[in-house]
Amino acid sequence: MLLETSSRTPHLSKSRFVTGCQCEKLLWWTVHEPGAPELQPNKVLQDLFDQGRHVGELAREEFPGGVHVDLPHDDYAGRIAATRAALDGGAPAIFEASFEAGGVFVSVDVLLRSGSGWSLIEVKSSNKLKDEHVPDAAVQAWVLRQCGLAITRIEVMHLNPEYRHPGEGGGSLFSREDVTAAVEAFLPEVPPLVESLLKVLAGPLPEKPLGLHCYEPRDCPFLDRCWPRDPLHIRHLYNVGPKTLVQYLAAGVHSVRDLDPRQKLPFAARRQLKAIREKSLIVEPTLPDELRKLETPLGYLDFETVARAVPPWDGLAPWGAAVAQFSYHQESPGGSTLPHHTGWLAEGPGDPRRELAERMLEATAPARRVVTYSSYEKSRIRDLQKLLPDLAPALEELVEKFVDLLQVVRNTVYHPEFGGSFSLKNVITPLVPEVSYSDLVIVDGRVASVEIARLLFVAHKIPAAERDRVRNDLLEYCKRDTWATVRLVGRLRELASGATPTPS
Repeated sequence: MLLETSSRTPHLSKSRFVTGCQCEKLLWWTVHEPGAPELQPNKVLQDLFDQGRHVGELAREEFPGGVHVDLPHDDYAGRIAATRAALDGGAPAIFEASFEAGGVFVSVDVLLRSGSGWSLIEVKSSNKLKDEHVPDAAVQAWVLRQCGLAITRIEVMHLNPEYRHPGEGGGSLFSREDVTAAVEAFLPEVPPLVESLLKVLAGPLPEKPLGLHCYEPRDCPFLDRCWPRDPLHIRHLYNVGPKTLVQYLAAGVHSVRDLDPRQKLPFAARRQLKAIREKSLIVEPTLPDELRKLETPLGYLDFETVARAVPPWDGLAPWGAAVAQFSYHQESPGGSTLPHHTGWLAEGPGDPRRELAERMLEATAPARRVVTYSSYEKSRIRDLQKLLPDLAPALEELVEKFVDLLQVVRNTVYHPEFGGSFSLKNVITPLVPEVSYSDLVIVDGRVASVEIARLLFVAHKIPAAERDRVRNDLLEYCKRDTWATVRLVGRLRELASGATPTPS
Protein backbone atom coordinates (compact mmCIF):
# COMPACT_ATOMS: atom_id res chain seq x y z
CA MET A 1 0.00 0.00 0.00
CA LEU A 2 1.14 3.56 -0.65
CA LEU A 3 1.06 6.00 2.18
CA GLU A 4 -1.34 8.93 2.04
CA THR A 5 0.87 12.00 2.57
CA SER A 6 -1.73 14.73 2.25
CA SER A 7 -1.45 17.28 5.03
CA ARG A 8 -5.25 17.11 5.31
CA THR A 9 -5.09 13.50 6.50
CA PRO A 10 -1.99 13.17 8.70
CA HIS A 11 -0.72 9.64 9.17
CA LEU A 12 0.61 7.87 12.23
CA SER A 13 4.09 6.48 12.67
CA LYS A 14 5.35 4.29 15.49
CA SER A 15 6.74 7.33 17.33
CA ARG A 16 3.49 9.26 16.82
CA PHE A 17 1.50 6.27 18.04
CA VAL A 18 3.58 6.11 21.24
CA THR A 19 3.20 9.88 21.65
CA GLY A 20 -0.56 9.55 21.28
CA CYS A 21 -0.62 6.79 23.88
CA GLN A 22 0.87 9.29 26.31
CA CYS A 23 -1.40 12.21 25.42
CA GLU A 24 -3.64 13.04 22.45
CA LYS A 25 -3.01 16.75 22.92
CA LEU A 26 0.76 16.19 22.79
CA LEU A 27 0.29 14.19 19.57
CA TRP A 28 -1.80 16.93 17.97
CA TRP A 29 0.75 19.63 18.73
CA THR A 30 3.62 17.40 17.58
CA VAL A 31 2.01 16.83 14.18
CA HIS A 32 0.32 20.18 13.58
CA GLU A 33 3.00 22.42 15.08
CA PRO A 34 6.27 20.68 14.15
CA GLY A 35 8.03 24.05 14.26
CA ALA A 36 6.92 24.82 17.82
CA PRO A 37 9.81 26.07 19.99
CA GLU A 38 9.08 23.31 22.51
CA LEU A 39 9.82 20.66 19.86
CA GLN A 40 13.14 22.02 18.63
CA PRO A 41 15.92 19.79 19.94
CA ASN A 42 18.39 21.52 22.22
CA LYS A 43 21.98 20.30 22.49
CA VAL A 44 21.07 17.69 25.07
CA LEU A 45 18.18 16.22 23.09
CA GLN A 46 20.13 16.33 19.83
CA ASP A 47 22.96 14.46 21.53
CA LEU A 48 20.50 11.78 22.66
CA PHE A 49 19.27 11.45 19.07
CA ASP A 50 22.84 11.17 17.80
CA GLN A 51 23.74 8.51 20.35
CA GLY A 52 20.57 6.62 19.52
CA ARG A 53 21.58 6.55 15.86
CA HIS A 54 25.02 5.28 16.83
CA VAL A 55 23.49 2.49 18.90
CA GLY A 56 21.26 1.57 15.95
CA GLU A 57 24.28 1.35 13.66
CA LEU A 58 26.10 -0.94 16.10
CA ALA A 59 23.01 -3.11 16.48
CA ARG A 60 22.96 -3.79 12.74
CA GLU A 61 26.43 -5.27 12.99
CA GLU A 62 24.91 -8.07 15.09
CA PHE A 63 23.07 -9.36 12.00
CA PRO A 64 25.55 -10.09 9.18
CA GLY A 65 24.20 -10.00 5.66
CA GLY A 66 21.29 -7.73 6.49
CA VAL A 67 19.96 -5.25 3.93
CA HIS A 68 19.55 -1.62 5.00
CA VAL A 69 16.64 0.34 3.55
CA ASP A 70 18.70 3.53 3.55
CA LEU A 71 16.42 6.10 1.91
CA PRO A 72 15.12 9.51 3.05
CA HIS A 73 12.70 9.11 5.94
CA ASP A 74 9.87 10.78 4.01
CA ASP A 75 10.31 8.74 0.82
CA TYR A 76 7.50 6.45 1.89
CA ALA A 77 6.82 4.79 -1.46
CA GLY A 78 10.54 4.27 -2.11
CA ARG A 79 11.11 2.73 1.30
CA ILE A 80 8.16 0.37 0.93
CA ALA A 81 9.35 -0.71 -2.54
CA ALA A 82 12.92 -1.28 -1.32
CA THR A 83 11.57 -3.36 1.56
CA ARG A 84 9.54 -5.51 -0.84
CA ALA A 85 12.64 -6.05 -2.98
CA ALA A 86 14.65 -7.15 0.08
CA LEU A 87 11.89 -9.54 1.12
CA ASP A 88 11.68 -11.04 -2.35
CA GLY A 89 15.47 -11.25 -2.56
CA GLY A 90 15.71 -13.51 0.47
CA ALA A 91 17.56 -11.11 2.75
CA PRO A 92 18.27 -12.77 6.13
CA ALA A 93 17.62 -9.47 7.89
CA ILE A 94 16.27 -6.09 6.85
CA PHE A 95 17.08 -2.86 8.67
CA GLU A 96 14.48 -0.08 8.61
CA ALA A 97 12.04 -2.35 6.76
CA SER A 98 9.07 -0.10 5.93
CA PHE A 99 5.37 -0.90 5.75
CA GLU A 100 2.04 0.92 5.77
CA ALA A 101 -1.42 -0.23 6.77
CA GLY A 102 -4.49 1.44 8.17
CA GLY A 103 -3.00 4.93 8.03
CA VAL A 104 0.11 3.90 9.99
CA PHE A 105 3.62 3.91 8.51
CA VAL A 106 6.38 2.05 10.36
CA SER A 107 10.05 1.32 9.83
CA VAL A 108 11.28 -1.71 11.78
CA ASP A 109 14.76 -1.47 13.26
CA VAL A 110 15.54 -5.13 12.56
CA LEU A 111 13.32 -7.60 10.71
CA LEU A 112 15.00 -10.99 11.10
CA ARG A 113 14.09 -14.05 9.03
CA SER A 114 13.21 -16.85 11.42
CA GLY A 115 12.22 -20.17 9.89
CA SER A 116 8.93 -19.70 8.06
CA GLY A 117 8.27 -16.36 9.77
CA TRP A 118 9.97 -13.23 10.99
CA SER A 119 11.24 -11.78 14.24
CA LEU A 120 10.56 -8.09 14.80
CA ILE A 121 13.33 -6.46 16.83
CA GLU A 122 13.00 -2.93 18.21
CA VAL A 123 16.39 -1.40 19.12
CA LYS A 124 16.61 1.00 22.06
CA SER A 125 19.54 2.98 23.42
CA SER A 126 18.28 2.58 26.99
CA ASN A 127 19.94 0.04 29.25
CA LYS A 128 16.71 -1.71 30.24
CA LEU A 129 13.31 -2.73 28.96
CA LYS A 130 10.64 -0.09 29.63
CA ASP A 131 6.84 -0.27 29.69
CA GLU A 132 6.51 2.13 26.74
CA HIS A 133 8.50 -0.23 24.52
CA VAL A 134 5.53 -2.61 24.34
CA PRO A 135 3.09 -0.26 22.51
CA ASP A 136 5.98 0.75 20.24
CA ALA A 137 6.58 -2.85 19.20
CA ALA A 138 2.86 -3.68 19.13
CA VAL A 139 1.88 -1.08 16.53
CA GLN A 140 4.70 -2.34 14.30
CA ALA A 141 3.58 -5.95 14.64
CA TRP A 142 0.01 -4.91 13.85
CA VAL A 143 1.03 -3.10 10.65
CA LEU A 144 3.30 -5.91 9.48
CA ARG A 145 0.62 -8.53 10.03
CA GLN A 146 -1.85 -6.32 8.17
CA CYS A 147 0.61 -6.45 5.30
CA GLY A 148 0.72 -10.24 5.36
CA LEU A 149 3.96 -10.96 7.23
CA ALA A 150 4.09 -13.79 9.72
CA ILE A 151 5.54 -12.18 12.83
CA THR A 152 6.34 -15.06 15.16
CA ARG A 153 8.61 -13.39 17.70
CA ILE A 154 8.97 -9.85 19.00
CA GLU A 155 12.02 -8.58 20.87
CA VAL A 156 13.43 -5.40 22.36
CA MET A 157 17.18 -5.10 21.93
CA HIS A 158 18.71 -2.67 24.39
CA LEU A 159 22.10 -1.88 25.88
CA ASN A 160 23.31 -4.46 28.37
CA PRO A 161 23.61 -2.88 31.84
CA GLU A 162 26.14 -5.58 32.84
CA TYR A 163 28.49 -4.71 29.99
CA ARG A 164 31.75 -3.02 30.94
CA HIS A 165 34.16 -1.49 28.47
CA PRO A 166 36.06 -3.08 26.75
CA GLY A 167 33.79 -6.09 26.93
CA GLU A 168 35.04 -7.64 30.16
CA GLY A 169 32.66 -9.50 32.46
CA GLY A 170 29.35 -8.44 30.98
CA GLY A 171 29.91 -9.86 27.50
CA SER A 172 27.91 -8.32 24.68
CA LEU A 173 27.06 -4.64 24.48
CA PHE A 174 23.44 -5.61 23.75
CA SER A 175 20.72 -7.59 25.50
CA ARG A 176 17.70 -9.00 23.66
CA GLU A 177 14.45 -9.57 25.55
CA ASP A 178 11.48 -11.51 24.24
CA VAL A 179 8.36 -9.33 24.60
CA THR A 180 6.10 -11.44 22.38
CA ALA A 181 3.63 -12.28 25.16
CA ALA A 182 3.37 -8.67 26.36
CA VAL A 183 2.87 -7.42 22.80
CA GLU A 184 0.26 -10.06 22.00
CA ALA A 185 -1.65 -9.03 25.12
CA PHE A 186 -1.55 -5.38 24.03
CA LEU A 187 -2.40 -5.95 20.36
CA PRO A 188 -6.22 -5.91 20.75
CA GLU A 189 -5.88 -2.29 21.93
CA VAL A 190 -4.02 -1.19 18.80
CA PRO A 191 -6.87 -0.97 16.21
CA PRO A 192 -9.18 1.21 18.36
CA LEU A 193 -6.23 3.36 19.42
CA VAL A 194 -5.19 3.87 15.80
CA GLU A 195 -8.74 4.83 14.84
CA SER A 196 -9.02 7.22 17.77
CA LEU A 197 -5.63 8.89 17.17
CA LEU A 198 -6.30 9.36 13.46
CA LYS A 199 -9.54 11.12 14.36
CA VAL A 200 -7.62 13.32 16.80
CA LEU A 201 -5.20 14.34 14.05
CA ALA A 202 -8.01 15.09 11.65
CA GLY A 203 -9.83 17.33 14.13
CA PRO A 204 -9.16 20.43 16.23
CA LEU A 205 -6.90 20.53 19.27
CA PRO A 206 -8.44 18.04 21.71
CA GLU A 207 -9.21 18.69 25.35
CA LYS A 208 -7.19 16.73 27.87
CA PRO A 209 -7.23 17.06 31.64
CA LEU A 210 -3.95 17.35 33.52
CA GLY A 211 -2.64 14.10 34.91
CA LEU A 212 0.19 11.62 35.26
CA HIS A 213 0.53 11.49 31.48
CA CYS A 214 2.07 14.98 31.64
CA TYR A 215 5.16 13.33 33.15
CA GLU A 216 5.12 9.68 32.11
CA PRO A 217 6.72 8.01 30.32
CA ARG A 218 8.60 11.33 29.92
CA ASP A 219 8.02 14.98 30.70
CA CYS A 220 5.79 16.61 28.10
CA PRO A 221 7.57 19.44 26.25
CA PHE A 222 4.33 21.45 26.37
CA LEU A 223 3.98 21.47 30.17
CA ASP A 224 4.02 25.26 30.30
CA ARG A 225 1.09 25.47 27.88
CA CYS A 226 -1.16 23.35 30.06
CA TRP A 227 -0.14 23.84 33.67
CA PRO A 228 -0.94 27.00 35.66
CA ARG A 229 1.99 29.35 36.17
CA ASP A 230 0.89 30.12 39.71
CA PRO A 231 3.99 29.93 41.97
CA LEU A 232 1.70 28.67 44.73
CA HIS A 233 0.41 25.75 42.66
CA ILE A 234 0.62 22.47 44.52
CA ARG A 235 3.21 21.13 42.06
CA HIS A 236 5.69 23.58 43.60
CA LEU A 237 5.37 22.06 47.07
CA TYR A 238 8.67 20.54 48.19
CA ASN A 239 9.09 16.82 47.53
CA VAL A 240 5.93 16.48 45.40
CA GLY A 241 6.52 14.06 42.53
CA PRO A 242 4.13 13.29 39.67
CA LYS A 243 2.17 10.56 41.47
CA THR A 244 1.67 12.62 44.63
CA LEU A 245 0.80 15.64 42.51
CA VAL A 246 -1.96 13.75 40.72
CA GLN A 247 -3.31 12.53 44.06
CA TYR A 248 -3.48 16.12 45.30
CA LEU A 249 -5.34 17.24 42.17
CA ALA A 250 -7.79 14.36 42.46
CA ALA A 251 -8.50 15.45 46.05
CA GLY A 252 -9.19 19.01 44.90
CA VAL A 253 -5.91 20.44 46.20
CA HIS A 254 -4.60 22.80 43.52
CA SER A 255 -2.74 25.36 45.62
CA VAL A 256 -0.55 25.16 48.69
CA ARG A 257 -3.29 27.27 50.29
CA ASP A 258 -5.66 24.32 49.89
CA LEU A 259 -3.58 22.01 52.07
CA ASP A 260 -5.15 20.67 55.24
CA PRO A 261 -3.12 22.19 58.10
CA ARG A 262 -3.30 18.84 59.90
CA GLN A 263 -1.62 17.01 57.04
CA LYS A 264 1.77 15.48 57.77
CA LEU A 265 4.47 17.00 55.57
CA PRO A 266 8.28 16.85 55.46
CA PHE A 267 9.92 19.42 57.70
CA ALA A 268 11.28 21.34 54.69
CA ALA A 269 7.76 21.54 53.22
CA ARG A 270 6.38 22.91 56.49
CA ARG A 271 9.14 25.53 56.48
CA GLN A 272 8.23 26.36 52.89
CA LEU A 273 4.59 26.98 53.84
CA LYS A 274 5.66 29.16 56.74
CA ALA A 275 7.89 31.24 54.44
CA ILE A 276 5.01 31.65 51.99
CA ARG A 277 2.59 32.71 54.74
CA GLU A 278 5.04 35.18 56.26
CA LYS A 279 6.50 36.27 52.90
CA SER A 280 9.97 36.18 54.37
CA LEU A 281 13.14 34.17 54.65
CA ILE A 282 12.91 31.49 57.33
CA VAL A 283 16.07 30.49 59.18
CA GLU A 284 16.06 27.66 61.68
CA PRO A 285 17.90 28.12 64.99
CA THR A 286 19.88 24.96 64.17
CA LEU A 287 21.83 26.72 61.40
CA PRO A 288 24.84 27.61 63.60
CA ASP A 289 25.15 23.96 64.65
CA GLU A 290 25.02 22.85 61.01
CA LEU A 291 27.74 25.32 60.04
CA ARG A 292 30.07 24.00 62.71
CA LYS A 293 30.68 21.11 60.32
CA LEU A 294 32.46 23.57 58.03
CA GLU A 295 35.83 23.44 59.76
CA THR A 296 38.57 25.57 58.26
CA PRO A 297 40.62 25.55 56.16
CA LEU A 298 37.62 24.98 53.90
CA GLY A 299 37.52 23.93 50.25
CA TYR A 300 34.72 23.83 47.68
CA LEU A 301 34.54 21.11 45.00
CA ASP A 302 32.34 20.49 41.97
CA PHE A 303 32.51 17.86 39.19
CA GLU A 304 31.29 17.71 35.64
CA THR A 305 30.91 14.31 34.01
CA VAL A 306 30.52 12.75 30.62
CA ALA A 307 28.16 9.83 29.93
CA ARG A 308 27.93 7.97 26.63
CA ALA A 309 25.51 5.27 25.56
CA VAL A 310 28.49 3.27 24.31
CA PRO A 311 31.08 3.55 27.10
CA PRO A 312 34.46 4.90 25.92
CA TRP A 313 36.75 4.01 28.86
CA ASP A 314 37.68 0.99 30.96
CA GLY A 315 35.14 -0.23 33.47
CA LEU A 316 32.29 1.99 32.33
CA ALA A 317 28.79 0.63 31.74
CA PRO A 318 26.44 2.00 29.07
CA TRP A 319 25.50 5.51 30.15
CA GLY A 320 28.00 5.30 33.00
CA ALA A 321 29.08 8.75 34.20
CA ALA A 322 32.81 9.49 34.29
CA VAL A 323 34.39 12.57 35.84
CA ALA A 324 36.12 14.72 33.22
CA GLN A 325 36.29 18.14 34.90
CA PHE A 326 36.54 19.67 38.35
CA SER A 327 36.57 23.10 39.91
CA TYR A 328 38.01 23.75 43.37
CA HIS A 329 38.11 26.87 45.51
CA GLN A 330 40.35 26.86 48.60
CA GLU A 331 39.75 29.42 51.33
CA SER A 332 42.81 31.31 52.49
CA PRO A 333 43.75 31.07 56.19
CA GLY A 334 41.47 33.37 58.12
CA GLY A 335 39.54 34.20 54.97
CA SER A 336 41.54 37.40 54.51
CA THR A 337 41.85 37.12 50.73
CA LEU A 338 39.80 35.67 47.90
CA PRO A 339 39.84 31.85 47.77
CA HIS A 340 42.42 30.30 45.45
CA HIS A 341 40.89 28.53 42.45
CA THR A 342 42.00 25.42 40.58
CA GLY A 343 40.20 24.34 37.42
CA TRP A 344 40.89 21.20 35.40
CA LEU A 345 39.28 19.89 32.21
CA ALA A 346 40.25 16.79 30.24
CA GLU A 347 41.64 17.02 26.73
CA GLY A 348 41.55 14.41 23.95
CA PRO A 349 39.77 11.04 23.77
CA GLY A 350 42.06 9.21 26.21
CA ASP A 351 40.84 8.24 29.67
CA PRO A 352 41.46 11.32 31.89
CA ARG A 353 40.41 9.90 35.23
CA ARG A 354 43.82 9.10 36.74
CA GLU A 355 45.22 12.53 35.96
CA LEU A 356 42.04 14.17 37.22
CA ALA A 357 42.18 12.22 40.49
CA GLU A 358 45.83 13.11 41.06
CA ARG A 359 45.29 16.80 40.34
CA MET A 360 42.19 16.86 42.52
CA LEU A 361 43.98 15.21 45.46
CA GLU A 362 46.81 17.69 45.13
CA ALA A 363 44.42 20.67 45.07
CA THR A 364 42.30 19.52 48.03
CA ALA A 365 45.18 18.44 50.27
CA PRO A 366 45.24 21.70 52.36
CA ALA A 367 41.53 21.49 53.27
CA ARG A 368 40.20 20.15 56.54
CA ARG A 369 36.67 20.06 55.15
CA VAL A 370 35.46 20.18 51.54
CA VAL A 371 32.04 21.55 50.61
CA THR A 372 30.02 19.88 47.86
CA TYR A 373 26.43 20.57 46.86
CA SER A 374 24.78 17.12 46.79
CA SER A 375 26.22 13.64 47.22
CA TYR A 376 27.09 13.35 43.53
CA GLU A 377 30.80 14.03 44.04
CA LYS A 378 30.99 11.26 46.64
CA SER A 379 29.38 8.78 44.22
CA ARG A 380 31.84 9.63 41.48
CA ILE A 381 34.81 9.30 43.83
CA ARG A 382 33.57 5.83 44.76
CA ASP A 383 33.82 5.02 41.05
CA LEU A 384 37.37 6.39 40.95
CA GLN A 385 38.33 4.21 43.91
CA LYS A 386 37.28 1.09 42.03
CA LEU A 387 39.15 2.18 38.92
CA LEU A 388 42.30 3.36 40.72
CA PRO A 389 42.86 1.09 43.74
CA ASP A 390 46.31 2.57 44.40
CA LEU A 391 44.65 5.97 44.98
CA ALA A 392 41.70 4.55 46.93
CA PRO A 393 43.06 5.38 50.43
CA ALA A 394 43.80 9.00 49.49
CA LEU A 395 40.40 9.30 47.83
CA GLU A 396 38.78 7.89 50.97
CA GLU A 397 40.48 10.59 53.04
CA LEU A 398 38.99 13.17 50.66
CA VAL A 399 35.49 11.70 50.98
CA GLU A 400 35.78 11.89 54.77
CA LYS A 401 36.32 15.64 54.43
CA PHE A 402 33.07 16.19 52.52
CA VAL A 403 30.20 18.27 53.85
CA ASP A 404 27.05 18.30 51.71
CA LEU A 405 25.86 21.90 51.72
CA LEU A 406 22.57 20.89 50.11
CA GLN A 407 21.64 19.06 53.30
CA VAL A 408 22.58 22.09 55.40
CA VAL A 409 20.36 24.40 53.35
CA ARG A 410 17.48 21.96 53.20
CA ASN A 411 17.60 21.44 56.98
CA THR A 412 17.73 25.09 57.97
CA VAL A 413 16.68 27.69 55.39
CA TYR A 414 13.78 28.51 53.09
CA HIS A 415 13.11 31.56 50.93
CA PRO A 416 9.70 31.96 49.21
CA GLU A 417 11.45 32.19 45.85
CA PHE A 418 13.01 28.71 46.11
CA GLY A 419 9.91 27.35 44.36
CA GLY A 420 9.96 24.09 46.29
CA SER A 421 13.46 23.21 45.08
CA PHE A 422 16.81 23.22 46.87
CA SER A 423 18.94 22.96 43.73
CA LEU A 424 21.91 25.31 43.77
CA LYS A 425 20.51 27.54 41.03
CA ASN A 426 17.13 27.82 42.78
CA VAL A 427 18.78 28.69 46.08
CA ILE A 428 21.60 31.01 45.04
CA THR A 429 19.60 33.82 43.41
CA PRO A 430 17.21 34.46 46.35
CA LEU A 431 19.98 34.19 48.96
CA VAL A 432 22.93 35.69 47.07
CA PRO A 433 21.39 37.75 44.24
CA GLU A 434 24.73 39.20 43.18
CA VAL A 435 25.84 35.72 42.06
CA SER A 436 24.37 35.00 38.65
CA TYR A 437 24.80 32.60 35.75
CA SER A 438 23.24 35.01 33.25
CA ASP A 439 26.60 36.09 31.80
CA LEU A 440 27.65 32.51 31.01
CA VAL A 441 27.17 30.62 27.75
CA ILE A 442 26.78 27.26 29.52
CA VAL A 443 24.36 27.34 32.45
CA ASP A 444 23.27 23.71 32.72
CA GLY A 445 25.15 20.58 33.77
CA ARG A 446 23.54 18.46 31.05
CA VAL A 447 24.73 20.87 28.37
CA ALA A 448 28.16 20.88 29.97
CA SER A 449 28.30 17.08 29.72
CA VAL A 450 27.42 17.19 26.01
CA GLU A 451 29.99 19.88 25.32
CA ILE A 452 32.70 17.95 27.17
CA ALA A 453 31.90 14.91 25.04
CA ARG A 454 32.25 17.01 21.89
CA LEU A 455 35.66 18.28 22.98
CA LEU A 456 36.87 14.82 23.92
CA PHE A 457 35.58 12.67 21.10
CA VAL A 458 34.93 14.83 18.01
CA ALA A 459 37.34 17.72 18.55
CA HIS A 460 38.76 17.15 15.06
CA LYS A 461 35.40 18.20 13.62
CA ILE A 462 35.35 21.51 15.52
CA PRO A 463 37.27 24.59 14.34
CA ALA A 464 40.14 25.49 16.67
CA ALA A 465 38.61 28.83 17.66
CA GLU A 466 35.34 27.17 18.63
CA ARG A 467 37.19 24.49 20.61
CA ASP A 468 38.95 27.18 22.60
CA ARG A 469 35.70 29.03 23.20
CA VAL A 470 33.82 25.92 24.34
CA ARG A 471 36.67 24.91 26.61
CA ASN A 472 36.69 28.34 28.22
CA ASP A 473 32.89 28.27 28.58
CA LEU A 474 33.12 24.93 30.40
CA LEU A 475 35.85 26.14 32.74
CA GLU A 476 33.86 29.27 33.57
CA TYR A 477 30.65 27.31 34.23
CA CYS A 478 32.24 24.82 36.62
CA LYS A 479 34.13 27.65 38.34
CA ARG A 480 30.87 29.55 38.83
CA ASP A 481 29.32 26.54 40.59
CA THR A 482 32.04 26.41 43.23
CA TRP A 483 32.13 30.20 43.54
CA ALA A 484 28.37 30.10 44.16
CA THR A 485 28.91 27.69 47.06
CA VAL A 486 31.67 29.95 48.44
CA ARG A 487 29.27 32.89 48.47
CA LEU A 488 26.40 30.76 49.75
CA VAL A 489 28.45 29.65 52.76
CA GLY A 490 29.28 33.30 53.40
CA ARG A 491 25.59 34.20 53.36
CA LEU A 492 24.71 31.32 55.68
CA ARG A 493 27.38 32.46 58.10
CA GLU A 494 25.83 35.92 58.10
CA LEU A 495 22.41 34.46 58.87
CA ALA A 496 23.83 32.23 61.59
CA SER A 497 25.54 35.18 63.27
CA GLY A 498 22.18 36.82 63.84
CA ALA A 499 21.70 38.99 60.76
CA THR A 500 18.05 39.93 60.49
CA PRO A 501 16.32 38.11 57.63
CA THR A 502 15.13 40.53 54.97
CA PRO A 503 11.47 40.20 53.80
CA SER A 504 11.17 39.03 50.23
